[in-house]
Order: sequence, then C-alpha cells, then structure tokens
Amino acid sequence: MSVVSCLAQADPTGFSSPLGRAVVLLVLLSSLVVLLRWWWQQRKR
Repeated sequence: MSVVSCLAQADPTGFSSPLGRAVVLLVLLSSLVVLLRWWWQQRKR
C-alpha cells in the first residue's frame, strides 16, 4: 500500500486505527501533564 492510497482512505484522520487513537491519547495526556506542571508552578508563586 502506498502513501497516496493511505491518505485517500475514508478516514483521513486515522482515528479508526488503534495506532491513531494511541497517538492522540498520548498527545492529550502529555499536554495535560504540561498544563498541570505549569499550573502547579504558577500556584507556588
């Protein structure tokens, strides 16, 4: 399967694949951790 056929599928976002969901979940969790760390540092001041 070539890159063009992968991009031309019915689901261009990749949310239906387990790998796509895992990547989105990791990004959301890491952004939440960064936000919580920033908030905790702001609270200490």
